[in-house]
Amino acid sequence: MTDSNDSKRHTRRSFLRKGVVGGSAAAAASALSAPAVLAQAPLVMKMQTSWPASDIWMDFARQYVTRVEEMSGGRLKVDLLPAGAVVGAFQVMDGVSDGVIDAAHSVSAYWYGKHKAASFFGTGPVFGGNASTMLGWFYQGGGKELYDELTQTVLGLNVTGYMGMPMPAQPFGWFKTEVNGIADIQGFKYRTVGLAADLLQSMGMSVAQLPGGEIVPAMERGVIDAFEFNNPSSDSRFGAQDVAKHYYLSSYHQASEAFEFLFNRDFMEDLPPDLQAILRYGVEASATANLALAMKEYSNDLQKLQADAGVTVHRTSKEILNGQIEAWDKVIASLEEDEFNKKVLESQRAWVEKVGYYELMAGADLALAYEHYFPGKLKL
Repeated sequence: MTDSNDSKRHTRRSFLRKGVVGGSAAAAASALSAPAVLAQAPLVMKMQTSWPASDIWMDFARQYVTRVEEMSGGRLKVDLLPAGAVVGAFQVMDGVSDGVIDAAHSVSAYWYGKHKAASFFGTGPVFGGNASTMLGWFYQGGGKELYDELTQTVLGLNVTGYMGMPMPAQPFGWFKTEVNGIADIQGFKYRTVGLAADLLQSMGMSVAQLPGGEIVPAMERGVIDAFEFNNPSSDSRFGAQDVAKHYYLSSYHQASEAFEFLFNRDFMEDLPPDLQAILRYGVEASATANLALAMKEYSNDLQKLQADAGVTVHRTSKEILNGQIEAWDKVIASLEEDEFNKKVLESQRAWVEKVGYYELMAGADLALAYEHYFPGKLKL
């Protein structure tokens, strides 16, 4: 007996095999005998995000949709939906695997409850590489193979996934008062996700994992009294500045995340090779577009928060940053008790030791140049 989700997957697979998007000679012959409007009908891919409709990350997802639809010449249409339209923000992995939705735009930390290694592909330990370093690991350092092993073999999920835009290091977040040292954050009820929850809980915070759309209401009800989400644009769009006025940039809790693009494996494998390629390489194309838009909007909105909303922007203290690194050491030791976790962490360390050395040795001191041309502004 098959459940309803199996039936949905089989229905979709049967639909694809009929050649609506092209394929075998038999499918082509069938298309020729059908009415012209049916033969030309595009395949619609139902894709849900983990973001509220107003979030800038929906704009990023729309950039992906535009590229996929234009490259497919109209053969593939994407029905893009916000969080909660079909499943909850944290449930998109299950939704895609079960075939309730065909695809999702999310982050891997949102399904870390299934296996903590999920967070390694986003909010993992920071060995000295940035988000671009870790995106390189995913595509050229064995990360994709480990991701597939985790999702498909260890967890038995019916998905395939790819990483997109490498995100700038996330702010430590929003606080009602100044926090200058580790003693200042003790007992704070704080929102974050993924392994960052383990990290900050070990530093004395009480952590709640909430979707972005639930953060401000939780602050207003006193469920949390400090939080981070991701960036000045997302944060300001959901009203972070209305519930806290101290914004701390720079942190090691989530310094190397990337967007996750999830596809139902049956759905993807039943597409013609060219449409599969468009979905895959559309992820790469959107990463460039997303990052350009992020640099524009994140910096604009940071200025608006300071000038218009009375927000004080700080750089997280070295005491807290050093405390985060020391806390990561303890979290890593605990994680490595699991054989798969240890395999992933060893792969990441080897990659960062090699690539991070090159990046840090080759990189110019940009703060020195910035200070020269805009003296006194950084106040580091």
